[in-house]
Order: sequence, then C-alpha cells, then structure tokens
Amino acid sequence: MKLPESLEWALHCTTALAQVPGETVSTAQLAEHFDLPTAYLSKQLALLVRAGVLSGTTGPRGGFRLARPTSEITVLDIVEAIDGAGNPYLCREIRQQGRGALPASQCRERCTIATTMDRAHQAWRDSLRSMTVADLIGDLPASIPERTRRLLSRG
Repeated sequence: MKLPESLEWALHCTTALAQVPGETVSTAQLAEHFDLPTAYLSKQLALLVRAGVLSGTTGPRGGFRLARPTSEITVLDIVEAIDGAGNPYLCREIRQQGRGALPASQCRERCTIATTMDRAHQAWRDSLRSMTVADLIGDLPASIPERTRRLLSRG
C-alpha cells in the first residue's frame, strides 16, 4: 500500500497544531515550519477542515487549530481525510478468467485472497483508530512540544 506524501504532511501539521493549544497557526507558518509548498499544503489543510479534524478562520490572525480535543482525533481520522476510507485492494475476480477460469458456482463467496486482504485492511484501520493525536503527542520527547510552541506561537 502506498499512501500519499501529503498524509505525512497532514499528520505532522495536526500534531504541531496540537502542541500550540488555543492558538491559530497559518498555512504559511506551517509550510515554513516543515519546508512544504504553501499552495499544496493549503489544499491538505482544507481536507482536514472538511473532515472536522481542524477548524479554520480567515483574517490577519486567521489560521488553523484543532476542531476537537486531541483525545478525540484518531490517526484514522487524518488518514481518511487525506486518502479516503476505501480498501486499497480491489479484487477483480480473475479466478473466473482465462484458461483456468473457475465456474461461477465455485465463486459465490469472496476468494481467500480477497478475504485475507480485507482482514488486513480492517486490522490496519483498527490500529489507526486506536491511536489518537494525544497518543502521538505523548510519545514525543519532552523538549519537542516546547520547541514547537516557541516556533509556531504568534504571541
């Protein structure tokens, strides 16, 4: 499974915003902080707003902040905002094609390969659902949140 590069951006930006509670941080600040292209990052942040992960405000002091407490935002929320919720494995039923095609009567159930891939996808989703932004922040070295607050704070 290959996930878009922008997912890394979204995860890091969300955790950075979690480290400056109560403040808004502009797209430009986040882009500079992570050396990312502002226009493309803006599109990813908009997806996070649409998904209810972030809230955004306009104006000179505008920017982004978390829309919910860190304990209520899962890594899966962020993944789905950027990459969608679909299963990346698409079974095309090739077992019913070609010279080795099985009769339809033997293909009423999903094949074991598709079932295995479905279980793996569900396990991956369950794992991401169990990890929150609060957990990510809690796993950071103690010096990182203070450094992030210092670098992103407007106050």
